[in-house]
Formats: sequence, C-alpha cells, structure tokens
Amino acid sequence: MRLATFLTPGAADPMAGEVRDDRIVAFGSGTVRDRLAAGDSGPADGEEHALADVTLLAPVPRPRAIFGIGLNYAAHAAESGRDLPEQPMVFMKLPTSSAPPGGPVEVPAAAGKRLDYEAELAVVIGAGGRIAGYAVANDLSARDLQGREPQLTRAKGFDASCPWGPWITTADEVADPEALRIGSRVNGDARQDSTTADLIFGPQALVDFIAQTCTLEPGDLILTGTPEGVGMAMDPPQFLASGDVVRIEIESLGAIEHAVTIRG
Repeated sequence: MRLATFLTPGAADPMAGEVRDDRIVAFGSGTVRDRLAAGDSGPADGEEHALADVTLLAPVPRPRAIFGIGLNYAAHAAESGRDLPEQPMVFMKLPTSSAPPGGPVEVPAAAGKRLDYEAELAVVIGAGGRIAGYAVANDLSARDLQGREPQLTRAKGFDASCPWGPWITTADEVADPEALRIGSRVNGDARQDSTTADLIFGPQALVDFIAQTCTLEPGDLILTGTPEGVGMAMDPPQFLASGDVVRIEIESLGAIEHAVTIRG
C-alpha cells in the first residue's frame, strides 16, 4: 500500500489517501499518522481522484522527530575522506524541516551559500516503534554551516531541509530495503547512482540503535544516509543555486522532484 497526504484543487484541508497506479483514493477519516499509529492496513474506500489532479504534500506534514544518519554509505565515507563509523552517527532535523515532495522548496538565505543535496532512503515508524514503511527524501545540507559549527542543528535542521514522499510505501511491499537502486539528478544531470546495499547500518539496525535511548513514535522519520556523489565531493564542488531542480528516485518507492529557491 502507498499512503499519501494530498490536497484537491481549491481545498484548504488535506486528506489522507491510498495511491493506486495513477489514481488516489481518499480514506473516510483520519490522517496518515493516525493510520500508522493504529497499524490500519484496510484499503481506502472514499472519493477517487486522478493523481495528476491533486497536490501531494509530505505524507506526514510535520513529523514529531526526524533523525538523520551521517556517513552511512561506505563509498560516501570514502569520498568524504572519513573512516567507516563504528556505530551510527545520529543528528536531528526539526518538524519544520519537513517539506512536500514537489517544489519549490524555499531555503533560508543563511543556509543557501553552499547548499547540497543528499538522496536518502527514509524509514517511517509505525505502531510500537516498528518500521511501517519507506519513502524517498532529500537531506538538504548547508555545507558552510556544517564545516564551521560543532553541532549540525543549523546545517541540517533548517526550514524545508527535508523534502520527502511522494508517499509511504508500506514495509510489506518492500522485499529487501537493502537492495534498492537510489540516485539523484540536478537539472537533469546524474549525480548519485548507487544501491542501499552499500549501507553500513541497515534500517532495522538504525531503528534498534536509536530506540536504545529515544522512544520512536508513529510518523517519526529516520533518514538513513546518502550514497557517494554529493556536490561537496565533486571537483570542483557543485552546490545548489536558486532555480536548480533536484530529482531523487529510489527503486520501487517512486521519486521526488523540487526546484530550490534560496530566500534573499
């Protein structure tokens, strides 16, 4: 099942729905987070719309918690000149980091001087702290802030730094989350092309590690890290500018695509 949050033309209030091919069917009531919390896998039976006629929002518009993982692909650690971590490197993004899968994504000026993309597999938490599903995410990163500030809060947690979606594919439909093709493009040019088989710590290992100290609740996200090919590691580095279009795609999970606007 693919769970989405969407707006119909002219509507002010978002609805939860189930994506079926090129259609989306609304649930009678409740949000995507409600369904994750209840472990409800019943099909939608409400009004139906063409997917092309609705606006997809972030599946959970304001996640309670967004956990990020640094240096979790072996090849990315190598291109960064870093040793492989002995345990997951966890940081936090904020609820206001969450942004829709389609653009434009508006980034604060202070975060836009050396703005980078990061294609990521997102783990979505369900009832009992278990993995409910997976989605596509972009862990936008302010590299200048990351390089000069000892904590990553501003560099990683700024507003709109986590476009994600386009929907949540439930875990029962993903045979092996550590065998998915993942990649990114900027203005149509391929930047990242890898597979989640290069993950150092897989989704369940990350859930178990974070749960040692933090209660995971339905709708929480874990961004599992990015593969090699980020703009910072290119020669010369290639950072994002206003108007650039980032597309991130993960096998079986779909794609997100958004233009970047840097305020100021």
